Amino acid sequence: MAREHANATRTAAINVFKALLLIAPDQLREPLRRQSTPRQTAACALLRVHARHTAAERVLRQTLRNLAQRIRQLDREIRANERQLHDLVDTIMPALLAEPGVGPVSAAHLIIAWSHPGRCRSEAAFAALAGVSPLQASSGRITRHRLNRFGDRQLNRALHTIVNWRMIHGHEPTQHYLTRRRAQQKSDAEIRRCLKRYTARHMFRLMETAGRT
Repeated sequence: MAREHANATRTAAINVFKALLLIAPDQLREPLRRQSTPRQTAACALLRVHARHTAAERVLRQTLRNLAQRIRQLDREIRANERQLHDLVDTIMPALLAEPGVGPVSAAHLIIAWSHPGRCRSEAAFAALAGVSPLQASSGRITRHRLNRFGDRQLNRALHTIVNWRMIHGHEPTQHYLTRRRAQQKSDAEIRRCLKRYTARHMFRLMETAGRT
């Protein structure tokens, strides 16, 4: 996806930008400390380069300004891409966007992996495709499962994003499940694995139903 390339490029640019800020002169660095990345890039995109600056500082300021402008441009491209994805998903399968925690990017990955009714013979096959089917990790008297590291990683990440949103933002059924499973001494990693499996089942059934109507 073009968005993924833009995200990777943005992350690389931000890493270089942050590293350069660390070695910037105090009068340049101090006003930007504890500022968010958008505020830092907004300020640096307007940096002036004067003859009174040393040669090293002129190069540093110019590089910071170029990087900041590039990061801001990539932010605009990513937002535009997300709006386009939203419109596309809303046309193909609006029911997905009505689900709590499902944004246009996650919905797009779900649709791409699912493709069409009948591609996966069952919700279990879809879960296996997503790499969220449980794997045995029992030892001795302890019976447990572990996260599956296989399958379509983009689909897996989409489910991970949805589940994390629901865990953080107070999705009521997810919160009830969290409370119950934590009382059973389950770790958050184990709980997240189960939630991803349940979410895969629900999303598969929703897409199968919507795709046939």
